Amino acid sequence: MATGKIKVTTENIFPIIKKFLYSDHEIFLRELVSNAVDATSKLKALSSMGEIKGDVGSPLVEVKVDKEAKTITISDNGIGMTSEEVKKYINQVAFSGAEEFVKKYDDKVEDAGIIGHFGLGFYSAFMVAENVEIRTKSYQDEPAVKWECDGSPQFKLNETEKEGRGTDIILYIAEDSVEFLEESKISELFNKYCKFLPVAIKFGTKEVTHKEGEGDDAKEIKETVDNIINNPSPAWTKSPSSLEDENYKAFHRELYPMNFEEPLFHIHLNVDYPFNLTGILYFPKLKQNMDMNKNRIQLYCNQVFVTDSVEGIVPEFLTMLQGVIDSPDIPLNVSRSYLQSDGNVKKISSHITKKVADKLNEMFKSDRKAFEEKWEDMKVIVEYGMLSEKKFFEKAEKFALYKNVDDAYATWDEYLDKIKVNQVDKDGKTVVLYTNDKEAQHSYIAEAKEKSYDVLVLDGPIISHLIQKLETEKENVSFVRVDADSIDKLINKGEDIPSVLSEGDEKILKETIESVVSKEQYTVQFESLSPSSSPLTITRSEFMRRMNEMSASGGGGMFGMNNMPDMYNLVVNGNHPLVSKILSEKDAATQKSMLKEATDLAKLSQGLLKGEDLTQFIKNRYNDLA
Repeated sequence: MATGKIKVTTENIFPIIKKFLYSDHEIFLRELVSNAVDATSKLKALSSMGEIKGDVGSPLVEVKVDKEAKTITISDNGIGMTSEEVKKYINQVAFSGAEEFVKKYDDKVEDAGIIGHFGLGFYSAFMVAENVEIRTKSYQDEPAVKWECDGSPQFKLNETEKEGRGTDIILYIAEDSVEFLEESKISELFNKYCKFLPVAIKFGTKEVTHKEGEGDDAKEIKETVDNIINNPSPAWTKSPSSLEDENYKAFHRELYPMNFEEPLFHIHLNVDYPFNLTGILYFPKLKQNMDMNKNRIQLYCNQVFVTDSVEGIVPEFLTMLQGVIDSPDIPLNVSRSYLQSDGNVKKISSHITKKVADKLNEMFKSDRKAFEEKWEDMKVIVEYGMLSEKKFFEKAEKFALYKNVDDAYATWDEYLDKIKVNQVDKDGKTVVLYTNDKEAQHSYIAEAKEKSYDVLVLDGPIISHLIQKLETEKENVSFVRVDADSIDKLINKGEDIPSVLSEGDEKILKETIESVVSKEQYTVQFESLSPSSSPLTITRSEFMRRMNEMSASGGGGMFGMNNMPDMYNLVVNGNHPLVSKILSEKDAATQKSMLKEATDLAKLSQGLLKGEDLTQFIKNRYNDLA
């Protein structure tokens, strides 16, 4: 067996680092500004430990763009570097000064806010620059130094003159990256990546106006001030007890300035054990046309923006929320753009799910009326969670609401208690009647209500899946859409209504009906229903309807059910007076005409009368009125 040490040639690896270190070249600004923030954080930490005497001043990072010179300069007044530190931190690829600093002062720098971990961020500069220059002066009594590199493994390091402690990184922008010399582009990147960095970031100046004096003697004073482009103390970094509801709303507007609708409510995350997690999540009002690619949850690491693709950290059903989560305990790859799944991430995901469930349950118990008023705007998220997360389903049973056609809300247990006596089928199962379209199914709902049955409104985009989930989880319950079958057939009332039709009558009616409707699409059935029920009703088997919907949504392919035909039952109520009248008609043509009109009315009530049939039906009605 042979062993040895892998050799890495700098000439080969350097072009790879320059071009492929990060998926987006624009990330260079975030990396270099983050390094500058780290430098000021280290200085603050050393000062608090007594390692530095005297006032260190206010931390500041400044970015300057010089279009004429084609340079971008990132400056800080932080810890600075000596010549030896430049050799260690800059000339050794992937050596992290931040990580070394944290290890050295591990027991003294808690909450120091050190960002960097990988030691590669500096080299992102070469993705946009053909030359990079560092001018730095350490807080220690050492000469300032200048480091220069043209993107090759060769560098120059000399002593230089520099006023004040800190570091300037000067990028000489390459021809293929001159877009980054536009102030508008830099401002865009600041807004995306540096909006909440914990140290003030200056980008140019701005003119502000204020009044001096009072009344008529007041003078308008114009003043030029530093343009600080970030908020170093965003709401999620503060204690929840120090914030009012308006503070949370203001922060939501700061996160999403183009979203003019206030969220329903917020959840403030603040955990320091067994992992670190802070953040604020907002429940938005969900609209049918909501663009899920906008206003997403943003992931930060020590206030540095990482990504707004938080799948894996936040459970999938909660990716519809808005807000911020910030955790230094979420492992990131070198680009900070993709997440690696590990134990901490799973714990964080479970914690967020629990916090959301607990918040919803608290709202439900403390003010049910207000909770009911918000329900329609948030039910999709809750229902999605009930489908996808078993633990959330168990918690949501306490507060998930179901609304009936009279706009009365009930929890699942409350609703079952209400209907379990009156709505039972012949097998003893509780029948939950529901509608997914109150307008289209109005006649069926009206008939159910006349018989004192209750009808739920289940009209969400994923409701068919939730129904299957509830039928699986709950014993002795079946869901039936209100137009799926005749109610008297579905629900066992302990009554047997005798039919007035003979076999011969049924045969005559069946043959005539099949001459005016498609036998391939409609199956004629005869039932002994109450005389007050409709004479002809079109229904569809609950099972067949669900299979058809599954096929239409693409889920039927695995069962070989793609492109299933639309099939319906045409139910004839043999006890209805109209049916008796049609049977008593001696003229065959008139009898057929009467049945044609009756079946057209049944189709019309279900939205199934279309095309030429609908045109002719309307024309005939106008002729009757003339």
